[in-house]
This record gives sequence, C-alpha cells and structure tokens, in this order.
Amino acid sequence: MKKRWILLTALMMAIGLTACSGQKEAEPEKKETEEAGKEAASNPKKAMYKFYMSLVNGINEADADLNAYLSEEQPTAEMKTAASESASAVASKVESLEIPTELKDQKADLEAALKDIAGSYKAKAEELKKDTPSMEAADATFTQGEEKLGTAFESIDMKKPSLAKEVN
Repeated sequence: MKKRWILLTALMMAIGLTACSGQKEAEPEKKETEEAGKEAASNPKKAMYKFYMSLVNGINEADADLNAYLSEEQPTAEMKTAASESASAVASKVESLEIPTELKDQKADLEAALKDIAGSYKAKAEELKKDTPSMEAADATFTQGEEKLGTAFESIDMKKPSLAKEVN
C-alpha cells in the first residue's frame, strides 16, 4: 500500500510540474506575439518595405508582354497588342494597391506616386494603340511617380528605391 501512495504521489508531482512548465512556455509566446504586433504597428519602415515589394511584384506580374515589346527591335503587331493589354493590367494592379495604415504620414506622397505610376502605364497602353507610339511622356510621368515614392521613403529615413530598375 505504501508503494502505491509513493507511486501516486510521484505521478501527481510529475503531472503538476508538467502543467506548470506548460503554462510558463505559453506565456512568452503570447508576449512575443503581442510585441511583434506592436513592433509592426510602430515600425513604418517594415510597412513601407512590404508596400514597396507588393508594388514591384504587382508590376512584374503583369508587365512581361510590355517589356518584351519594348526590348524587341522589330516587334510584331501581336506583340504590340499584348503590350498594350499588359500596360493596362499593370495600371489596374497599381491602382488597386492599398496603403497600409502604418504609413498614414506618408499616405499623400504614396497616393500621388501610385497615381503617377498608374497614369504612366495607362499612357503607354494608349500610345501602343497608335501607329508610331512614343513612350517619352509616359516615362516622364513614371519618373515623377518614382520621385514621389522616394520622398515617402526619405520621410522615414529610408534610402530612395529605384523602381525603374526593379520593374524593367
């Protein structure tokens, strides 16, 4: 009988220690999750980087035909049509991007940048419908958007990105 009591007591202590150690492990995870949430909310650099990467990825997903047309010395009529559709798709993707709430102080610059960038792709789509398209005005609008994007980056002490290098 004594053996059973000793065994039962040892078993109860083991269960108690396991339960206590489980609670202590769960608490740091909860604390880390809360800290990560606070950090993301108070870290506009992280939010800006994610926003910028979604912009770059969105453009790169849709501009393959446009880039193929622009890099071809003797593009075909089919390539021209596909490039126009590609430019329209890019404009739609850029317009659909949402600015994160963490970037409320940069929102005006980012909205202006997105407007210019989308406008440049719309202009390219329209130019590609002409017999002899000229991309100079569209490229100038893109550059303006890129400058406004750079202003938003600099306002949170980040280096200006080169969107043109990342999407061409």
